[in-house]
Amino acid sequence: MTYKPRTLEPLVRRAAGEYPVVTITGPRQSGKTTLCRALFPHKPYVNLEPLDEREYARKDPRGFLAQYPDGAVIDEVQHAPDLASYIQVMVDEDPAPGRFIITGSQHFGISRTISQSLAGRTAVVYLLPLSYEELCLFGTETDDLWQVVFQGAYPVIHGRRLNARRWLDSYLFTYIERDLRQLSQIGDLEAFANFMALAAGRCAQEINLSSLGGDAGVSHNTARAWLSALEASFVVFRLSAWHGNLRKQIMKAPKLHFADSGLTCRLLGIRSADELRLHPLRGSIFETWVAAEIFKHRAHRGETAGMFHFRASRGPEVDLMIRRGLDQIACEVKSSATMDGSFLRPLHKLEELLSGAARADTLIKRLVFAGDQGYRRSGVECISWREIHRNDWM
Repeated sequence: MTYKPRTLEPLVRRAAGEYPVVTITGPRQSGKTTLCRALFPHKPYVNLEPLDEREYARKDPRGFLAQYPDGAVIDEVQHAPDLASYIQVMVDEDPAPGRFIITGSQHFGISRTISQSLAGRTAVVYLLPLSYEELCLFGTETDDLWQVVFQGAYPVIHGRRLNARRWLDSYLFTYIERDLRQLSQIGDLEAFANFMALAAGRCAQEINLSSLGGDAGVSHNTARAWLSALEASFVVFRLSAWHGNLRKQIMKAPKLHFADSGLTCRLLGIRSADELRLHPLRGSIFETWVAAEIFKHRAHRGETAGMFHFRASRGPEVDLMIRRGLDQIACEVKSSATMDGSFLRPLHKLEELLSGAARADTLIKRLVFAGDQGYRRSGVECISWREIHRNDWM
């Protein structure tokens, strides 16, 4: 499979010129190994996935690292978390920039490793599945929005022209279930598979753990642990509620989104783009696709914070609130290809709600919809799905 450039490349190169260690984290099969081997072809490469390498790194970390006095690319470092302490000693003695490039697929495990051993010595960057902008470079983009959403964005699907549904079946069984079982001591895989499907059915909705756990037949605490495990493996992400220092009662529950729309469709049993086009959850799946696209746009340029949702108890609900410098972007998402004036009302109501508050920031109103041609209407930037990456979300 020919390597295609990723948006994250400039950030990784810059980090490797400033820090002795660069940590690249993200879901399995998002392209971390391919990126590292393309950007650092002259560095030794070792993968801790094989048991022999993993055991060597765990049992004799000094001997393991002695093989790489000038540094290396170390893949899946979460399998040997104590290795970071020994890397710390090496880079303290010789803090040459870009000495070690390490990757990991479990967010919480990597975070603990870095906070305990490599704080101040490493830059942490996130590589997620392909954005639509990157997908176009693979030459597999399509004019059919629902085909794009149905296939999802894992690089191997597009690089090898694979059947998305079959590959995602394998991905669920060989990667997610194994990783999550390790993270959360999950014993009943059937119950967990049902939990994932129920979570997919709640994409783009506020999280109610009691309801989700009740439907899955597990306790509130188990539902919390399982959702955290999904988040740790970059399957889902949460958007906290934005309050904007308003005095009115604001709903504070976070909103749930999936990082890959193809995986969402697979969990919901959707078998084709045509089926998705008519599915009752089409709007929610499209919203989660848009949220993930904006999240990727920001994360691949070094910004992982600053995305929220908004809902007042007796007022407007806005799908996405995005901090851009001193300004706020309020963004509605609609899966219709035909614009309707009612789509803009939540944005105007939010503007009215904010007008009485003393604010130094500017509210930028946007709507992303399923149409092919964007335009401006009533002070709102109406953005076509295919143009989403050409807008500034930073």
